[in-house]
Amino acid sequence: MMPTSPILVSAASARSAPDQEVTEVMAKADSTPGPGLVPELLITSLEASLDFWCRLCGFEVLYDRPDEGFAYITSGTAHIMLEQRGSGRNWIPAPLELPLGRGINFQITVASIQPLLGALEVASWALFMEPETKWYRTGTTEAGVAQFLVQDPDGYLIRFQASLGRRPTETDSL
Repeated sequence: MMPTSPILVSAASARSAPDQEVTEVMAKADSTPGPGLVPELLITSLEASLDFWCRLCGFEVLYDRPDEGFAYITSGTAHIMLEQRGSGRNWIPAPLELPLGRGINFQITVASIQPLLGALEVASWALFMEPETKWYRTGTTEAGVAQFLVQDPDGYLIRFQASLGRRPTETDSL
């Protein structure tokens, strides 16, 4: 059961003087902001997921904790955390059944979808949706993308898309 109101503790009473010094030093350390949202995917095999995400999809491991079944991966500005089920701390609000991530797809912007399609084809990795060109209305313009969908080893739906630019909407060009 969740508490009905938060318990508030002042920062001054929550830490001692030595802790405050550490906090001040850390605040002066690298303060480059990261992405505002980083999904953490609960997975069944860190090895299989890293093979898919890094070898096939071009992500790189920024850092990992193999003893905890954890890796933080990036590709451009896309960041994802992978956490193996049964290792480390898992936050599981309901029973897990494959495919995982039902009802969500992760859109990842890339310069071109062609290298990804080539790598997936060589690996005989099935696509969820074949490549398409799609124009989405965004107010008075349309944003064009070349895109396809693929599932990772645990069934998470990934939509890779490359921008085709913008154009006026059909009604604006009449």
